[in-house]
Amino acid sequence: MSAARALDDLAAIAATSSNAHAPTAVSDSSPLKRDLVAGLEKGLAVIEAFDQERPRLTISEVAARTGLTRAAARRYLLTLTHLGFVSQDRKMFALTPKVLRLGQSYMHSARLPRIVEPELHKLAYAMKEASGAGVLDGNDVICISATSAGRVVSPTLQPGTRVPAFCAGTGRVMLAALPQTEIDDWVARQELTQLTPHTITHPERLRIEIARARALGYACVDQELELGLRTVAVPLKNYRGDVVAAMSISVHASRMSMDQLVDHCLPPLLQSQAHLRMLL
Repeated sequence: MSAARALDDLAAIAATSSNAHAPTAVSDSSPLKRDLVAGLEKGLAVIEAFDQERPRLTISEVAARTGLTRAAARRYLLTLTHLGFVSQDRKMFALTPKVLRLGQSYMHSARLPRIVEPELHKLAYAMKEASGAGVLDGNDVICISATSAGRVVSPTLQPGTRVPAFCAGTGRVMLAALPQTEIDDWVARQELTQLTPHTITHPERLRIEIARARALGYACVDQELELGLRTVAVPLKNYRGDVVAAMSISVHASRMSMDQLVDHCLPPLLQSQAHLRMLL
């Protein structure tokens, strides 16, 4: 990044630091425990126990990952197997493609992906670069829509993929919209794993980057999530000004510097952001 832009960034952060989000009162609207279906909660936890690192699990492993007893884990696995969401091979269990129905129900019924997708296509084919949109889900960002324009730069840029929010551009711009106290609590809970030599793993440096994203209105991430992947992202706001998602353009580092990425791709991203705000 050029020296002039670096100075501008620091000045913008300094100007907004005195106006950092103040703590806001949050009303406790959680439902009563008697109104919740514990069985459904535990069944979904069993499904979530499977991931890319552990696609096949034993009953004991599911119990350990969910906090269930071994007997309870066995019953949930057998029920999910009976329903077709889980398959069994001797002592090992795995999810079946039927689980995709749960994600498809969201993709086909939710308003947000349907509104964002046409704009992503226009961006990707105009810029000849990959674009995507995601939402914040706990510690991660889930991609809800993406298009590569024929230029595949990362396997994470496809609907349904989940990446750590702390090292994703979309994650940082959505975190920047939170009150400062919530950001501090969120950062304190994270296990800042070094995914590449460029990944920011120091909590205070991460807070500075989130503050930078708040001050500038966009976030740049240079090969922190994946070597060779550079991203610029902007928040997506609804008509009330609430941040509901984030949109990004990603390129391969061998093709474009961060300065070039910002100069070339940020203006159309901001145009798409303004257009979507009228629709969300």
